[in-house]
Amino acid sequence: MASLSLGGLSVNRGGGSSSKKSLNARNAAVERRNLITVCRFSVKTLIDRSCFETIDDSSPEFNNFAAILEQILSHRLKGQVTWFGYESPRSFWDYIRVACRKVSQNCICSIENMENVSSSRAKGRAWIRVALMEKHLSEYISTALRDFKTTRRFYEDGAIVLGEEANMLAGMLLGLNAIDFSFCLKGEGLDGNFPAVIDYTPYLKFTQSSDSISSDEEELRTLGSSGSESSTPENIGPPFIMDENSWFNKCKRVKQKYQLTLEQKGYLEELLRLRENQLAESVSQNKLLLQRIEDSDLTHKLEKEQLEYIIVELQDQLKSFQSLDQLSAEVSLSQTSLGPAHSQDGDGKQDVLNLLSEGKEDTPSLLGLCGSLTSVASYKSLTSLKSSDYLPSPTTEMTSPGLTPS
Repeated sequence: MASLSLGGLSVNRGGGSSSKKSLNARNAAVERRNLITVCRFSVKTLIDRSCFETIDDSSPEFNNFAAILEQILSHRLKGQVTWFGYESPRSFWDYIRVACRKVSQNCICSIENMENVSSSRAKGRAWIRVALMEKHLSEYISTALRDFKTTRRFYEDGAIVLGEEANMLAGMLLGLNAIDFSFCLKGEGLDGNFPAVIDYTPYLKFTQSSDSISSDEEELRTLGSSGSESSTPENIGPPFIMDENSWFNKCKRVKQKYQLTLEQKGYLEELLRLRENQLAESVSQNKLLLQRIEDSDLTHKLEKEQLEYIIVELQDQLKSFQSLDQLSAEVSLSQTSLGPAHSQDGDGKQDVLNLLSEGKEDTPSLLGLCGSLTSVASYKSLTSLKSSDYLPSPTTEMTSPGLTPS
């Protein structure tokens, strides 16, 4: 390590390169940290602004965010080497169109085919707007960062997309999916002839503490007592004015949050009232359905009982018909065995059988059975009939005077 002494001053030549490297590393780290921090601030301001108005190309918060994102994606971007060995500058769109082709249903081809967008920088700005409207900007960035080989090919060492800040960037952009953006892809914002400039003034706020204000007052009093003309009572004003403005801005922000909370409260109350009405309607409909089910069960039970009664009655009639058939068979056998001597008695018995056959043909129970198979009203009318109304008793017929032998 060589050293040179000049008039008592020693200069160390060997340590110059190491200090330069450390300074460059420090500057690169500060630059990355500044861009990531201001990007986080711009995302927060975009989310806050979207609660009150629609975000479009005229919104200063969006223009600042687009400039910040463009600076981040262009940070330490390698140039394109030509055939003659010269390195020409390139835009971040050259990296995006290669690294984001794996995204499903991507807009890369659509932007490439846009007629009013010609330069690479303008296509990159159009891509930012389209990705925000599609709510896929975070997905595009995450997919591009996962392709480390392509990212390494396009960026130099120390770039934001190659450092730890890249994961923070993808997470910050995820909150923008909740915003509905509306952009015109034919406006002046897509002009690629001018670089994007970041406005840091919305994020630079200085709030003077009360201790600092009191120390300034004491210092001004001390200077005033020493006869300094510059120390006038008017000079005490700016700290108080600055503090008053800061309190006014805080009060304004609190008022905006209060109004937003009131709107959300009204919306939730209206939604709750609507849900309560829907619940009351559902409960009433449920009661009606339960009542219908109970009525149907009762009706089915009554129908079942009536059908069982009809079956029992038909079984009784069937038994009586079988006994009449046996009686007719016995009468016919007795006629054949007695011969012509008892023809008069046979004629009486034949009259009885004719009467019984006519009763069998005109039995209403069969008609009631047929009616029960077609309609409910028919067998309901059948239940009011008694078997004694339409079916003569066999015992009565047997003991009638017409059957008494002479």
